Amino acid sequence: MKLSIVIVNYNVCFFLEQCLRSVKSSISGLDAEVLIVDNNSVDGSVEMVKEKFSEFILIESGSNLGFSKANNLALRKTKGEFVLLLNPDTLVEEDTLVKCCAFMEAHPEAGGLGVYMVDGAGAFLPESKRGLPTPIVAFYKIFGLASLFPKSEKFCKYHLGYLDKNLTHEVEVLSGAFLMTRKQTLEKVGLLDEEYFMYGEDIDLSYRITQGGYKNFYYPEAKIIHYKGESTKKTSINYVFVFYNAMIIFAKKHFSTKNAKLFTFLIYIAIYLKASVDISINFIKNTFQTLLDAGLIFLGLYVFKNYWESNYKPVSVDYPPEFIGVAVPLYIITWLITNHLSGGNDKPIDLWKILRGALVGTLLISAASNFFDEYRFSKVIIVIGGSISFFELTISRWITHYVQNKTWILSKAKPKKVAIVGDDAEVKRVFELLADIKANVEVIGFVSITQSVEHIKKHLGNISKISEVVIIHDIEELIFCSKDVSANKIIELMVALNTAVEYKIVPDKSDYIIGSNSKNTQGALYTIDIKLNISSKSNIRNKRLFDVFFSLVYFFLSPFFILFVDKRLKSIGNSFDVLFGKKTWVGYLNQYDIKLPKIKPGIISPSSAAKPINDYQYAKEYTIFLDIKLVVSNFSKLGS
Repeated sequence: MKLSIVIVNYNVCFFLEQCLRSVKSSISGLDAEVLIVDNNSVDGSVEMVKEKFSEFILIESGSNLGFSKANNLALRKTKGEFVLLLNPDTLVEEDTLVKCCAFMEAHPEAGGLGVYMVDGAGAFLPESKRGLPTPIVAFYKIFGLASLFPKSEKFCKYHLGYLDKNLTHEVEVLSGAFLMTRKQTLEKVGLLDEEYFMYGEDIDLSYRITQGGYKNFYYPEAKIIHYKGESTKKTSINYVFVFYNAMIIFAKKHFSTKNAKLFTFLIYIAIYLKASVDISINFIKNTFQTLLDAGLIFLGLYVFKNYWESNYKPVSVDYPPEFIGVAVPLYIITWLITNHLSGGNDKPIDLWKILRGALVGTLLISAASNFFDEYRFSKVIIVIGGSISFFELTISRWITHYVQNKTWILSKAKPKKVAIVGDDAEVKRVFELLADIKANVEVIGFVSITQSVEHIKKHLGNISKISEVVIIHDIEELIFCSKDVSANKIIELMVALNTAVEYKIVPDKSDYIIGSNSKNTQGALYTIDIKLNISSKSNIRNKRLFDVFFSLVYFFLSPFFILFVDKRLKSIGNSFDVLFGKKTWVGYLNQYDIKLPKIKPGIISPSSAAKPINDYQYAKEYTIFLDIKLVVSNFSKLGS
């Protein structure tokens, strides 16, 4: 056998399916096998592979073993002369694997081979070719000198920025996203080091390949897309610790004691610097709107309080310090909470939801003030404060909405201008899919592949003129029909156009559209679940509120409730599981249906109703009242 391909998957079902479709095309004419190790995914990956790729070898690990152990499970079973480690969030060109096998055959000294990788936006991924992360190389990277001098042979040895990305080079380190080696090489230098859970194992193997007397090559004639954000959430704090800890493992294993200590010292500095920066950025990003809202409401109340004291307050005594120091912050917190629960933070912005939140908050504040004499201040200020809350929240969202969407119309965000690249049948299918899932896009037209169809409405031109089409029609996103457009052509166009537009791909016979706009962002999907009620932010929030509220009620009234439940102790345990977010009171019968939005495992299912409904109907028609109805009608089963 010529080639064995090993893919480790963990909860990236949609990306895995696209990857396997591209692999299937790329091994046409090759004597090859594909081994997929699933690390106990819960997103339907296993079922998808069994249904659509039964000719491939599926290994179910039973738990999340990590990257190295899972790969080794399959590597021990491989039969090919060459072995390829491939990430599931990749797409390979039709001739990539043939080219790579030919290169390895022509270069017997080659122990490892990597290719030209681009992210979902068409940008070259510098980790396609890397140098060994020695202490000095790590120092230059960690402290930004590599970024300041990206073409310097001295400062940019980590990503070898001084080497032409379009030429073949001998390199030290290859990426585990696509790493081809020889079976005999692995037999000589060993499999992946299982001390690495994720990250670092590719550096370790690349180094051992060179230590074994082989060479590693970067080969740009073959290209792949690597949706990096999907398998590695690079902006997360956890990524920082896991990645740099892998570097420490490598240093202790392969460097001298002195160099390992220096390297570890640098790594710890990098960890704390990176973590501090990321935590600060995430905090600002996540709290900016809330802090802005609170500040504007406080400013409005403070100005009105001074004006009211000076002109209209019946009693000529200033408000005590507790009013501004205690009462007003509590008022603001109340208005912000009721605004959130009312859906005032949801998109698209709905003024009625903001008004409803302000009214409810004002009523709660007014009612609560009757129970605390020491904090009972002017009801007029409370009422005016509610009005200020509504006004400030509306203005801040209006401005934010305009900055993001360049329109004052709050009902919807500005639709993205899209062109579909494909021929008649697929273009029509994708157009209908976009309409069906209610994606916020404006389809400007389509770009044809094989035929001339100028007479058809919305035809923008042939694929050979795609650059002009993008410019003339101000296209923001291209959607490629993979049935009509080869992976080679898709990647060629992405590289040529680069980041002028965003890109997505619709696999043949699929009901989803896939892509990613950055190497640091999670992959994006247009999927059928967008139109299901259970996906809306308000219903997600309502479902969780019901879960928490009913769990608390059930626990406190359990001495009475358990008289009507079959498994009494289990029902109390269930109330705690739901309260802490491990389960939900009502969930799907088939928890692993990949076409449904994810929710927690349920205690009862929609099929338990007096008139049973299926999971799809439950998701489509969901309201909080449906959960209440199902819980009441299945009360005896709450201990299931």
